[in-house]
Amino acid sequence: MTELTVTDARARLADVVDQARVRHDPVYLTRRGLRVAAVIDADDLERLIAAAEELADIEAARTARAEIAAEGSIPWEQVKADLALA
Repeated sequence: MTELTVTDARARLADVVDQARVRHDPVYLTRRGLRVAAVIDADDLERLIAAAEELADIEAARTARAEIAAEGSIPWEQVKADLALA
């Protein structure tokens, strides 16, 4: 894991991008000693986004199952009637 100031990263942008892309290790950019951004490989970002979406789906399914267990399910006939489908 590498940290660079924004000023240093600006001066070495091509190297920063290559480091993130080749090593698959984020390069953190700092300003006044605080991390403000990160440069990561685009494919790694896509994988992280996909994983986060899958985790969100799993959590939503767990929540739905818990809600069904607590409240029960709604009969299909009632759903159709409530939506004026019957």
